[in-house]
Amino acid sequence: MSGRPPIPRRKIARELTHIINAPVSEVLSQIGGATSHATHRIGIAGPAGGGKSTLISALAAHRFKNRDVETIAVLAIDPSSPISGGSILGDRIRMDAISDQPGLYIRSVPSRGAKNGLCDNVVNLLAALDRHLFDEVILETVGIGQSQLDVRELVGTVVLVVPPDAGDSIQAMKAGVIEIADIFVVTKSENPEARQMASQIQSVLESSRGARGLWDPPVIMTKADGTGVADLSAAIDKHQDWSKEVLSEEKIEAQRRRYHLKALVARQIDEILTAESDITKGDLRSSYTRLLNSLKQ
Repeated sequence: MSGRPPIPRRKIARELTHIINAPVSEVLSQIGGATSHATHRIGIAGPAGGGKSTLISALAAHRFKNRDVETIAVLAIDPSSPISGGSILGDRIRMDAISDQPGLYIRSVPSRGAKNGLCDNVVNLLAALDRHLFDEVILETVGIGQSQLDVRELVGTVVLVVPPDAGDSIQAMKAGVIEIADIFVVTKSENPEARQMASQIQSVLESSRGARGLWDPPVIMTKADGTGVADLSAAIDKHQDWSKEVLSEEKIEAQRRRYHLKALVARQIDEILTAESDITKGDLRSSYTRLLNSLKQ
């Protein structure tokens, strides 16, 4: 270990809290001037209750212990109530086993009704974490479904967590979501249905292999006691090495910047439409013109 200074947890916490609630102009003033390095980001997606938080805890502990990773940030998106807008934000509790790691930073944030398994300002939050030069950032989504494909644009490696009893979920995932995963993890492998689930995933992968490119996604079985986590960690490293051969750091940065710009514009449009109700009056063409003029200001 190189003896990095301690993670400025309070400073990062204040920054992220400000970004969650700040308008686009203030977010840009905070993170817009910095150029980040292409931090390796790992996305953990899967059905609710599938064991994502338990897996992240075991994975982070393994990577701290067994390889030269000094700092990891975990950004966990928790579902918000559609009625109250509140969120439990319970990942600090679920990841208690690794909370004493000096190189670990965990932050739970509410989805606030976002439909893509993330939250409306996740790009800005990830950019802020990049500025602090974490070795890795792990992003946990709310869940996974047909519309929740944006995580592919935000991370380098997508790990799809599938519990043994997710038969219906696999059927729903076949068209779309299953194609974005780089690694599949069947949790609770002590369950008799786990091996059957792994076989189903392998069968789906076989049928879509021609459309997936050169990377062949592995299917890994894990248990809550940590069994299989070493295999998952090795698969993440292998995919990261493969990705470096396919995409340069400059291409990764450009891809993230394009997505970030689109997200900023979308958020600014929401702000304008909320603040300026007159924009929607009249015919569509005049409304569109007024919106564009507001964006230019």
